[in-house]
Amino acid sequence: MDGYSASRVLGPLAPYAEGFVVLLGVRGYRPRSVGCQLELMAHLSCWLGEQGVESDGLTPAMAERFLEVRREADFSLRSWRALDPLVGYLRGLGVVPKLAASADSPVDRLLADYRDYLLRERGLTAGSVAHWERIARVFLAERTEPLEDALQRLSAAEVTGFVVAQCGPGGRSGASAKILTSGLRSLLRYLHLTGRVPIPLAQAVPRAAGWRLSSLPRALEAEQVQRLLSSCDRSTVVGRRDLAILTLLARLGLRACEVARLCLDDIDWRAGELTIRGKGATTEHLPLPHEAGEALVSYLRDGRPRADFREVFVSVLAPLRALSPARWSGLSAMRAIAPGCSASARTGCVTRSRATCCAPARRWRRSRRSSGTPASPPPRYTRRSTGRRSEHSRVRGRSRVLHELAA
Repeated sequence: MDGYSASRVLGPLAPYAEGFVVLLGVRGYRPRSVGCQLELMAHLSCWLGEQGVESDGLTPAMAERFLEVRREADFSLRSWRALDPLVGYLRGLGVVPKLAASADSPVDRLLADYRDYLLRERGLTAGSVAHWERIARVFLAERTEPLEDALQRLSAAEVTGFVVAQCGPGGRSGASAKILTSGLRSLLRYLHLTGRVPIPLAQAVPRAAGWRLSSLPRALEAEQVQRLLSSCDRSTVVGRRDLAILTLLARLGLRACEVARLCLDDIDWRAGELTIRGKGATTEHLPLPHEAGEALVSYLRDGRPRADFREVFVSVLAPLRALSPARWSGLSAMRAIAPGCSASARTGCVTRSRATCCAPARRWRRSRRSSGTPASPPPRYTRRSTGRRSEHSRVRGRSRVLHELAA
């Protein structure tokens, strides 16, 4: 398999085999993985020839038929995920027609309008829009046809019943239920605004049960943060990357999405500044601490692979892609298993993108916005005051941290 050659790809896809090999190499695929992808391409090309279909006839329905043939023959690489690199490459060349943006069903057409509203009118990011769209699709899929008539007859009882069914026993709970209800309110406001629903029903969405401070883990101590950073093996690519990520989280109090959006062009080495693109399309310039700068330089020089995108932090395994914010919780969870990290440290890292050990950095960022740029970054892993505090003061402090983590 390692020596599988592009010349063995016959049929309608043969002219594109050499370019596909080059693309796989750029995306970080190993020779054996390249051979497996070529075997898949050769099989697909021969199968299309047997069906009398040219390359531009590779529709989703045809691709599903091909994958079913591979499943019946017990081949490996028999899922849509395995076929994604090849189909994406062919679509990029214009060989395979791209999927239509506006869909065939009334639900898809409504969601396309809703997506445009969230992007243009509300100014949401693409990630938030995709999240709200998933919630809207679940709700609209349960409406009867025709969809327009079902929305005109939509009642508060149906809205409440949907939430109860989704968040009842065995369903969503906690933070997931709150996200669902928030997304549903957004959809119902849009439907009333556009006249699809005659009465405002956003207030009919029940609030998900939740108790403040019920799941707040204990804060990490300075020593635990240091153990977490020391657990990164700087002799490996993964260790250097993780050290740079965790140092930015700990020293500057960044959110996971802010680290994920950090691009090479956002680092001003001469001025020693970072351009942080936060929530709500906000931009902030922060000084780059010496320790974080050293970790970034070590990763960029001896860790980050060459890629055709500008995000700083990249996956190690092929296909190479920018790391998403969802990756941070898993990264922190693995690092928190380091020797010496207590159970509270593991809980704190797994459940939060910005650990409460970053409280000094977050306070510094807030003061920076209100009173101007300070002369230097926040003190390194500053401990909280050891003075005695009242129970009311501790509860207020924890409430503030919980609010920040939910933001």
